[in-house]
This record gives sequence, structure tokens and C-alpha cells, in this order.
Amino acid sequence: MTPELERRLHAAGLDPQAVENLVRAALAEDGEVDVTSEPIIMGDTSTADFTARQAGVVAGIPVAEVVFELLGVRVVRAQAADGDAVPAGQVLLTVEGPTRALLRAERTALNLLTHLSGVATATRRWVDAVDGTRARVRDTRKTLPGLRRLQKYAVRQGGGVNHRMGLQDAALIKDNHVEAAGSVTKAYEAIRARHPGLHIQVECDTLAQVEEALAVGATSILLDNMSTAEMTRAVRLTAGRAELEASGGLTVDRARDVAVTGVDYLAVGALTHSASALDIGLDFHSTAGT
Repeated sequence: MTPELERRLHAAGLDPQAVENLVRAALAEDGEVDVTSEPIIMGDTSTADFTARQAGVVAGIPVAEVVFELLGVRVVRAQAADGDAVPAGQVLLTVEGPTRALLRAERTALNLLTHLSGVATATRRWVDAVDGTRARVRDTRKTLPGLRRLQKYAVRQGGGVNHRMGLQDAALIKDNHVEAAGSVTKAYEAIRARHPGLHIQVECDTLAQVEEALAVGATSILLDNMSTAEMTRAVRLTAGRAELEASGGLTVDRARDVAVTGVDYLAVGALTHSASALDIGLDFHSTAGT
């Protein structure tokens, strides 16, 4: 990987080696031989455009560039950057290289670009829905196996913020933990005793649990499947003593109503587990024999 591409991945908060490993694994899924292209394409070189066929927010360009670099394809020109809102018809990248290599890179690059751009586009839709309120849109751990860091990167490109990356960087006390411990208080105190400085969030199904969480010292509370009226009461009850995050049963149409209750975050698992791919295509300019 070139030092410049490695630098850009680092700047994006991505581990260059992890991205390269993922891309290599994706390319390996296609096998060693392209039985369609090899009999047809000889020594040709081609130039092609990656073009957005619908409006959306772009994410994954430097990841796609890892695909091109590994296969000997050169980025001639970049006309968009991650985080850009682009119209249908916008050329994102122009690339050039051996025609066989371009065809081999096409699907892997598009799989990554369309999916990550879909996540970013979905996130921007939610962010726009709560614009002007204090609430921010946050992702969850409901990610596709192996793609968590890339999906959470795409959320950031869409204007959202990340929740914990894994089980080790923050604690989230859920209903099953409360059941196992015997109460919110016992669960919280057990974690605090083991990990004194760790961020702990408590999931609460009822206002009584919110009161219990506040009493034990919780500074972050997840309001699970509460109505907007219950969220409003939770905000008043909390009175700024803890951050509040709405979760469960949320839709983009309902997002603003939830945000104006005064919660700090909306937790949206659909950003990563259900985002539709943004339609992006590869269009060849021409092929010239070499």
C-alpha cells in the first residue's frame, strides 16, 4: 500500500492493514481465475468511471482504492470524497488499468462502495430528520460480521456518531444482565467495582428503573422502547444528571418527535443492519489494444 493511501486511511480512523486484509479476503472469494474475461480480454487497457446512479452520501472511496491498488489499477481522478452528498449522475472516480484487472476489481470495489455509501446515506437521512434539536444519531453493534469498523466509519461520514465499538470499551447493562444480577443497582455496582473508570450505560424499560439507575450514580441511560410521553418524563426526571439515549421502535418519520423530547441520542440499529445499497455503477470509456 502506498504511504499516501495508508496516511489517508489512518486519517479516516481506519487501520490500513485491517482494510487490506478485508479487501484481500473479498477478492479471494472470486477465486484465482476469471473464466469469462480471460478468453476475451488480452492485453487491453481501459479507463472507466464509477458513477452514482442515485443521489446519496458517499463513503468507502479510500477502501475501494485499496482494491484498485492491489490489482494494479490507477485512480486517474477523484471527483468526490467520503461524506459528500452527490446527485444522480455524479462521477465519483475515474480509474485506468489493464482491462482484466478493472473487471476483476469492479464487483469488490462496488460491493464496498455501494454498501458503505448506503449506510452513510441512511445516516444522513436520520441526521437531517433531527436537525435543529440537541439529539444526535448513534449506531449500535448490530453490524455485519467483519465490517463493523467500516460500517461505523460510514455512519460518521453520514453525520452520525458511534456507540461502543465492542464489548471491551464500554459497559451496557441490559435486561438480561439485570435479571442475572437481581437488580439494576447490583449489576451497576458489580461492574463499577471491577472497572472503576469504565463508562457504563444502563438500559431502562421503565421510569422506575430510570430512578434506580440515577440513584446508583449512572450517567448514561438507554430508554428502551418507551413512548415519547415516557421519554419526556424521563428527561424531566433526569434533569441533566445523565445522558439519555432513545432506543427501540424508532423510525425516521418518528425521529423528530423523539428528538424534541430532549434526549441526547437516538440509537438506530437499522443504519448498519438494514441500509439499502446506494446504486453506483462502473462505466467503461474505451478499450485500446496495447
